[in-house]
Amino acid sequence: MARLTRLCVPGELHHVMVQGNNHQDIALAPEDHAQLHALWVRESARHGVKVHAYVFLPNCVNVILTPTDALGLTQCMQAIGRVYVAWFNRKHGRTGTLWQGRFRSTVLESETWLLPSMVYLDWAPVRAGLVEQVGSYGWSSHAHYSGQKRDPLIESAEGIWRLGNTPFARESQYAEMVQLGLTGTQVVQISKALDSAWPLGSAQFVAKLQSQTDRRLSPLKAGRPKKAPLLGQ
Repeated sequence: MARLTRLCVPGELHHVMVQGNNHQDIALAPEDHAQLHALWVRESARHGVKVHAYVFLPNCVNVILTPTDALGLTQCMQAIGRVYVAWFNRKHGRTGTLWQGRFRSTVLESETWLLPSMVYLDWAPVRAGLVEQVGSYGWSSHAHYSGQKRDPLIESAEGIWRLGNTPFARESQYAEMVQLGLTGTQVVQISKALDSAWPLGSAQFVAKLQSQTDRRLSPLKAGRPKKAPLLGQ
């Protein structure tokens, strides 16, 4: 079966992930994560990609973002990959590929899934066994939204303003929301959407997206298609 084209809808929220080939680490030292962060700052600005949240794990990168045009996301990812892999290989004395194929992405309904997806990213280091406490991992946007530091990569999405009328109120509400975490169902839904590349949102949201693309946005029904009846039957 032919692979579906990647769905990229300008102005809509996307969850993007790229991981190391065969799950190998793509960052071996703090300097590697710092280089990734610097490249994301530069290339997202160059290609019109608004980054709302991120987590850089040792073996993968997860980012919540909004592209402003249809080609910007792919161009941004290609630029980061091209520069980072060359830099990483020189630094660590290696050759060959680093990424596992093309990046994964899914489109999210912002009103419903922006905040849960951000919480999903903040908990990723805990799920991976890297830290015991959510928020204690350094390479994520958690510190930005909880008021610990200003991150130049982040451009807050509109949904953040629903958390409060002042920066302190939003930061406090966000930190509380992250501590509460997600339900098991929410974690499965987000993970499944990213793995399958189907949009995550209501039926009305998916229908709106379908009106903007020829790409199929839901899986086909299982089983063989029914044969048309013969004439005269």
